[in-house]
Amino acid sequence: MSKIAGTIESIRPQDELIDRLCAVLSGYLDQAQIDDCVRAYKFSADAHLGQFRKSGEAYICHPVSVAITLAEMRMDASGIMAAILHDVIEDTPVSKKELANLFSEEVAELVDGVTKLTQIDGKSQTRAEAQAENVRKMFLAMGKDLRVILVKLADRLHNLQTLGVMPAQKKRRIARETLDIYAPIANRLGMNKIRHKLESLSFQAMYPLRYAVLTNAVKKARGNRSKIVGTIESTIKKRLEQADLHCEVSGREKNIYSIYQKMVQKKASLSSIFDVYAFRIFCDNVDACYRALGVIHNLYKPIPGRFKDYIALPKANGYQSLHTILIGPYGVPIEIQIRTHEMHRMAESGIAAHWLYKSEDDKTEKFQARANEWLRDLLEIQKTAGDSLEFIDNLKVDLFPQEVFVFTPKGGIIKMPRGATIIDFAYAVHTDIGNACVSARIDKQLVPLQTKLENGMTVEIITASWARPNALWLNYVTTVKARSSIRNHLKNFKQKEAISLGRRLLEKELQTLHLHLENIEDARIQALLKVMNVPSMNDLLEDIGLGNKMPFLIAKRLTQDDINANIKLDDTDKIQQTPLIIKGTEGMVITLAKCCRPIPGDSIIGYFNPGKGIVVHHYECRNSSVVKKKHTNWLDVEWSQDVKGDFPTELRIEILNQRGALATIASTISERGSNIENVNVVDQDDRICVDLITLTVKDRMHLAKIMRRLKELPIVLKITRVKG
Repeated sequence: MSKIAGTIESIRPQDELIDRLCAVLSGYLDQAQIDDCVRAYKFSADAHLGQFRKSGEAYICHPVSVAITLAEMRMDASGIMAAILHDVIEDTPVSKKELANLFSEEVAELVDGVTKLTQIDGKSQTRAEAQAENVRKMFLAMGKDLRVILVKLADRLHNLQTLGVMPAQKKRRIARETLDIYAPIANRLGMNKIRHKLESLSFQAMYPLRYAVLTNAVKKARGNRSKIVGTIESTIKKRLEQADLHCEVSGREKNIYSIYQKMVQKKASLSSIFDVYAFRIFCDNVDACYRALGVIHNLYKPIPGRFKDYIALPKANGYQSLHTILIGPYGVPIEIQIRTHEMHRMAESGIAAHWLYKSEDDKTEKFQARANEWLRDLLEIQKTAGDSLEFIDNLKVDLFPQEVFVFTPKGGIIKMPRGATIIDFAYAVHTDIGNACVSARIDKQLVPLQTKLENGMTVEIITASWARPNALWLNYVTTVKARSSIRNHLKNFKQKEAISLGRRLLEKELQTLHLHLENIEDARIQALLKVMNVPSMNDLLEDIGLGNKMPFLIAKRLTQDDINANIKLDDTDKIQQTPLIIKGTEGMVITLAKCCRPIPGDSIIGYFNPGKGIVVHHYECRNSSVVKKKHTNWLDVEWSQDVKGDFPTELRIEILNQRGALATIASTISERGSNIENVNVVDQDDRICVDLITLTVKDRMHLAKIMRRLKELPIVLKITRVKG
């Protein structure tokens, strides 16, 4: 009986898997390291004892399968041990500290980086939020050690390979997440072999019928193509040999998912997509690659505009190869990729090649440096992202770039995603340059900031010390770095403005009570903060500046005997005794209302708009009557004596409807030192045209001079200012 039991025990799936793992590891690790991996296996098997996957197999089979995938990439011993142990913290009572004590701090950190979160800060979350937070945590761990993502990708690959027993809805959810996040990450890290597997398995899980139909159709078509493929391949080999080039030539199988994507994007049939014959040529060095390209272009006619040199200008993920499309025999299109053996290795393994061939030269070190730079940018972005879902949205933008190459004035090459603008370029150079840019020169010609970049442009950014990001820029940018930098700057700038305005408002109220903020005891201020449940004085001032708390009431509470008592207002109390002086250029926390467009010299009124600050209206604006009724929320404001700047205002002009009338109006306004921002035709008939014209003026006097000059024109019948 014991002999039978021993035989049954010896053929357990997990035993076969660990034997297979050890066999792979023996090809590149020493025995001591293999023993450490076996020790990790025994510990993980004990920790997962009694746990089974939905397929019915022992749970330990999953982490060992993940380790085998990584061993085939020649991952180092610590990475293999982390793969074997990657679920013990999440699914068993084992702690990170225990792993560190039993194995090493390095292994424990790797396992912790891969571990998925189940509860985040005790807060209830939607599935989307929880998944987003998991990915965000993974990127934080990746920033410390890139092996985390390799373990995670291998983990996801095995999960996809064993989806069979899952409900259809869960299959689709896992497949969608893989296509949205994990496959693009593999692509971004240059790991094409893993990416193609992830994409094919996800496609099969999401659309099983489409996958089956497409797979069968490809198999049938492949048989009909074999003769043409053989003819083209032998012709290419023969011509290369004649040129004394010793290269390998092989037909390239197209990935099922990529075929499907091309069919969807181009709205084309399988026959038109699959009729493209693909080949790879492997050379010994870069010089041979370019020589082989010349031979191929001499053999078959190249299609104009379909050649790409990724050797001189590698992709963002480090991918290098020459791509060209030619018209072959029988008029069929031929795709040719020409690369060195090393480039092919990097194209297949990507960042994994750092561990696979790290002893050969420093090129893999450069590749890893490129990946680390990308991760550093993402970590910077995640710090400024409002939440995990925003981070995921930003990440998706970064993972699907179509690149253009532009030049700096000194000849440097910068890669940008297609559709990127001058602002994106400025932030790609440096965050400070992006924050201070005002315009740019493309090929020595001045262009606006929203200009889109195209291949070969030489871009020079023009900056100014007074410049700062504008919220409108968010409509023009496409890169994650630019978007997050602008949002972060605006958020910090608005906070500083709100604190400054809050201090002015509170000081003004205290002055009416013959006090100054700096003279109030710190203990009393701390008591006030405690009563109002506000963390700091700056937070309180920010709330005042944003209109969330009334400065008069804060001042009243600070001066009453019992700071904890409710505020009592006497009939003699005046909420505003002195007006707030404004310049109209304070920024984001003082806004000039668009309904009446007040300008310097106007009588004005302001009201607190909670969360936004102070909105200033013309005193005669129809909306200001509503403000006045809510006396607890409005305040007297007054223009400063030294206001400078251009302020928009709106005129309603009735003019004779004749040729050149509007041009006459525009030139008259321009002669008086003003600029037209917008013209809107309100009403028009055969004789009279009524226009609403938005123009900029210095103050009320400037506007009066413009209106007086316009009234002198014979074509102007009536002119009035729009005040809301």
